[in-house]
Amino acid sequence: MSVPLEGMGATLTALFGAPVSYLPQGGPARDVPSIFREEQVEAEDPEGRIVLVMAPTWRVRRDLVPELARRDRIRLADGRVYEVDEIWPPATPAADALTRCTLRKAAP
Repeated sequence: MSVPLEGMGATLTALFGAPVSYLPQGGPARDVPSIFREEQVEAEDPEGRIVLVMAPTWRVRRDLVPELARRDRIRLADGRVYEVDEIWPPATPAADALTRCTLRKAAP
């Protein structure tokens, strides 16, 4: 599916939901279109097995957060803050592939 660049923010919001504020440890905060889920999800682990992920998850395009690291944080629109616990590499080498992170609740 191709997406026109004009109005990209609105299109990404429709696909991904409201932007999440990404709070890297070594840089300024910025909003990124992404997908946050609190409910359990099925995912493929690095060995190709389907596993049930019970922790909150955050999926974001790899090229939007190239410096992503454990202990970075995200802030949701409602003010809740989560810390990146584990980073699952994308299943594809494409630059716009989605990286999945498991999260844990952090103090605001």
